Amino acid sequence: MLHGNRIASALPCILVMQRSPALQPLSREHHSALKLAKLCERAAISNDAPEVSRVCQLAINAYADELKAHFFTEEQTLLILLDKTPEQALAERTLTEHRQLHTLLDGLRKNNADALNSFGKCLAAHVRFEERELFPALECKLKPQ
Repeated sequence: MLHGNRIASALPCILVMQRSPALQPLSREHHSALKLAKLCERAAISNDAPEVSRVCQLAINAYADELKAHFFTEEQTLLILLDKTPEQALAERTLTEHRQLHTLLDGLRKNNADALNSFGKCLAAHVRFEERELFPALECKLKPQ
């Protein structure tokens, strides 16, 4: 059985949990995104129209104020590291999910509970994908040689 630091040295870099300094701010932002996702899902199933409207506006504001810049940073500085590599499909999935979340804004602007629920579910799944698959792949690219 492996203990302490011997675990990290025995595993490939893709399994190391300590985030690269370049990914740490984005990883912290994921925590806020998960809280927003849960709020969206709860409001969507509440059958409370004023709450759906309030949370739709919160999600729209969060997209404009936080998520849009977060996505831009990932797309312009990180996903290019996966271009023409075996992990390129991860970058393509990330871009697809970013576009999907953007598309759901139309429903949020109409205070649509189904769109709000979809936004919450998609956002939560996206964050988990990035933390579990995308970021570990990027760790290997960002690791100092």
